[in-house]
Amino acid sequence: MMKFRFRRQGTDPQREKIKQELFAFNKTVEHGFPHQPSALAFDPKLHLMAIGTKSGAIKVYGAPGVEFTGLHKDTTAVTQIHFLPGQVRHLLLQRILNEIEVGGVKKEGVVCLQEVGNYSLPGRPGIESCSATRVTVLLLLKSCDLLCIGTEGGGVYFLELPRLLLKDNHTLPQDQVVQSLPDDYRCGKSLGPVEALQEHPQQAGKILIGYSRGLVVLWDLSSRHIGQLFLGKQQLESLVWERSGNLFVSSHNDGGYAVWPVTNGNTCNQQPVSSTIPYGPFPCKAISKILWRTTQTGSPVLLYSGGMPRASYGDRHCLTIQQDKDHITLDFTSRVIDFFTIHKFDDPSALVVLLEEELVVIDLQTPGWPSLPTPYLAPLHSSAITCSCHISSVPPKLWERLVNAGKAQQGRQQSWPICGGKNLAPPPKQQELLLTGHEDGTVRFWDASGVALTPLYKLSTANVFHTDCDPSDDPQDPSDDPDLQQEEEWPPFRKVGCFDPYSDDPRLGIQKITLCKYSNKLLVAGTAGQVIVLGLSDERSDHLVDVSVVDLLQDREGFTWKGHDRLEPRLKPAPFAPGFQPLVLVQCLPPASVTAVALHAEWNLISFGTSHGFGLFDYHRRNAVLARCTLHPNDSLAMEGPLSRVKSLKKSLRQSFRRIRKSRVSGKKRTITTPTSKVQEANAALAEQEEVAPVQRRIEPRSADDSLSGVVRCLCFADTFLRDGTHHGPTLWAGTNSGSVYAYALEVPGIGTGRACERGGPSESSVCVEAVLGKEIQLMHRAPVVSICVLDGRGKPLPDPYEASQDLAIAPDMTNTHSVLIASEEQLKVFSLPKVSAKTKFKLTAHEGCRVRKVALVVFSSTAQEDYSEHTLVCLTNMGDMHLFNIPGLRPQVRYDCIRKEDISGIASCVFTKNGQGFYLISPSEYERFSLSAKVLTEPVCSVQLDRPLELTQTSDGTTTPQANGTHKNQLGQAEGTFRQTEEPPSALSSPIVDTPLDSPLSCADLTLDSTGELTVEDVRDFLTNE
Repeated sequence: MMKFRFRRQGTDPQREKIKQELFAFNKTVEHGFPHQPSALAFDPKLHLMAIGTKSGAIKVYGAPGVEFTGLHKDTTAVTQIHFLPGQVRHLLLQRILNEIEVGGVKKEGVVCLQEVGNYSLPGRPGIESCSATRVTVLLLLKSCDLLCIGTEGGGVYFLELPRLLLKDNHTLPQDQVVQSLPDDYRCGKSLGPVEALQEHPQQAGKILIGYSRGLVVLWDLSSRHIGQLFLGKQQLESLVWERSGNLFVSSHNDGGYAVWPVTNGNTCNQQPVSSTIPYGPFPCKAISKILWRTTQTGSPVLLYSGGMPRASYGDRHCLTIQQDKDHITLDFTSRVIDFFTIHKFDDPSALVVLLEEELVVIDLQTPGWPSLPTPYLAPLHSSAITCSCHISSVPPKLWERLVNAGKAQQGRQQSWPICGGKNLAPPPKQQELLLTGHEDGTVRFWDASGVALTPLYKLSTANVFHTDCDPSDDPQDPSDDPDLQQEEEWPPFRKVGCFDPYSDDPRLGIQKITLCKYSNKLLVAGTAGQVIVLGLSDERSDHLVDVSVVDLLQDREGFTWKGHDRLEPRLKPAPFAPGFQPLVLVQCLPPASVTAVALHAEWNLISFGTSHGFGLFDYHRRNAVLARCTLHPNDSLAMEGPLSRVKSLKKSLRQSFRRIRKSRVSGKKRTITTPTSKVQEANAALAEQEEVAPVQRRIEPRSADDSLSGVVRCLCFADTFLRDGTHHGPTLWAGTNSGSVYAYALEVPGIGTGRACERGGPSESSVCVEAVLGKEIQLMHRAPVVSICVLDGRGKPLPDPYEASQDLAIAPDMTNTHSVLIASEEQLKVFSLPKVSAKTKFKLTAHEGCRVRKVALVVFSSTAQEDYSEHTLVCLTNMGDMHLFNIPGLRPQVRYDCIRKEDISGIASCVFTKNGQGFYLISPSEYERFSLSAKVLTEPVCSVQLDRPLELTQTSDGTTTPQANGTHKNQLGQAEGTFRQTEEPPSALSSPIVDTPLDSPLSCADLTLDSTGELTVEDVRDFLTNE
């Protein structure tokens, strides 16, 4: 009988069905700029742009919302991309040549990005890698049926498309070219690798072949003979035809370019028409690429990258635009990868420049050639991201004011030139904001409502302070000195782009952000203990910011701050642009980095915490309410600060040895067994069996004198029961690194049943807010407190400020007893209020062997029932997995693997939304967006008109083709999750497509692209069952 006593109950089928209707994990889209881009291409027919990266990823972009991505199975760098115009097919150059297309398995409008072929030039027998056949340049002929390949050995090969078959009879070896050269030009030297290939713009089949040594050959493919030789003497970098085909331009390693005539009579041309070194006469860097674009006005536009004087500006990353007397040198902060122009017939309308850290688009039709704001591919890391915050369901009025403030910053709005495809995604039901804090003291507001993460508005906090590089402290303005002006006139530099990784002062870095969307109040906290309260204004203002200082040490003896100094606030009125403007600055002392903040705009209160303690401030009356020091007597490390270099190595080693010695001593003590201890162990084991608990890991209590135990990890405002079970009122909760929780009862004038309301004598403006310590909780294992949340009588989280008072949310249940959910790194625990007695708990570390890193309370809506939803606790652990628990019972629901456990920065940067989505950094410049909800998904849904029928293919091993998706897997475009093999015949998959009418959005004429989802065996079975 005993062996069946403790059997676990089976799963409830009804509950499992509800889980499937509520929860589903998907990685949906990547926001931001691709990490380490390496190649660029543009389809002038479809107006699509493709970017390849060093990790083998391919990302295709069109109009905002039109995008799909994939990753090749060979994770080597993509060095070149070429579109087959109008076909959404690409030719990629990695170590081998790959042909990639949009096509393959299609289900419910989902199309995949797949590899349809690859080719590697044959090398010498017995040699795996031969440098002579290493591909250096590709040229796709206008007929799209032949690919020209230049190699490092100087040979030129031709492949038949789309089968990628080598045409041996068309191969042009370097020896054949050398035999046609004059004797005085040969000199026994090799011609070098093939550097450039360009097809004649008017005569198909005539190809310019440029060799590294400087020789350019006009090769006639049809007659297979050399039409003309151009004997250049400088090392060649690139070639470009003039539109008529009578001229071409070559750029060289010495920083110059030459114009060559193409005539029928002369077979050997030794001198160009003109040769120019634009930034000479001193030695210059190479012009790596040059473009010559004719215009209807007659004056061509010349664009080239590089060419700067080596001694003076050799470290600059530049691109020059010339037309007549107009000459501008675009000065970028990162290396130029590639560029192209968008043009119809003659006139170029826009210049698109792919840089190592951002994408810049220049309007070539507007005088002055201004840059255009990008609706996507914005460099999130223009300054390093230090924190983030998500705001859902933004009120329309706040959204409109933010958009207007952003337009005033960006200036004139122009249409986006990369406009291919059509976004079929329905308009978002609600507007969402993603706020990112940066190292340079800025807060950027992003439109996160759809697939394209669009910049809305940028707020800078640097003008509140005097910084190390304050322009007003500069003794001399360069514009006032004519000598300096004369020096800066040439080259005519113009700073372009927003990527600026260098911060004027590291103390400006933003650490915490919170926004009240109903009162338009923003709370921003930084590295040097600065806490700024800002309000939204539509008008420009010049005013002085009020400053208050809060000493968190409270004159405690024995502690001396050894870190950085505080930022000095401006003592004179400063100008503030329309948008969020500072109202009050609260300076914490010591000026340590702020680790937690909370804002309650309805009570006009803010709370902030550092490694020394936490404070409470009334920003309406401009007075400090509370300052509580949380330092332990041994917390000397907290006095050194994150930017200090005085941390003692001896002290670190000493503490490490103490921990080791302590663990050894405790281990020896546990080995001593007595009859009494054996009885206690048996009783404990029996108690665990009676609780039907799984096997748990032993968790050692943390020492009370660990360093940084006083760090405040979380803060929370709540209207709940703290003093007794009949009177509720405002409270403040704070959790620390040592497992301590402090709960303060607040007396806010006009709120609750505090004494200020009972007196009735003085006015509310003259009565100050008061705080009285109500409860103090010490967790047993002293694990850091990650989150605190108060639950109402129904076990649901309390609404945000103003939501209940303005009927924007269901009022909380104040009739039944409240409870508080405290999440530490090791366990989740619910306490009843006001007695603070434990109700339920889940020991995550003991059960799973992981630690909690992020916690959020999320509302999950059902896909089957419109009015059914559940509040769920989502935990992200240090292993990168997501655990979902119901509240207040804390019963595990589902678990998903989300982030690699080695990706520490990704786990630390994760932020959740209130509707079941989330973001985390997969690189310094990219956010991965994911969804835990089965109903709420933000994914690309778009269409592209093709010039070819969509072919349904299946790979040779019988598996379905991997699909385009933003996740970085080891196969091209593979969607997240496992990759399954289909068991059904291909006919079962293709039948819904064959029967599709031509006017349907699923027809081949209007190809729908979706970068999410996966065709599985279950999907096929469901389809066959429904049929």
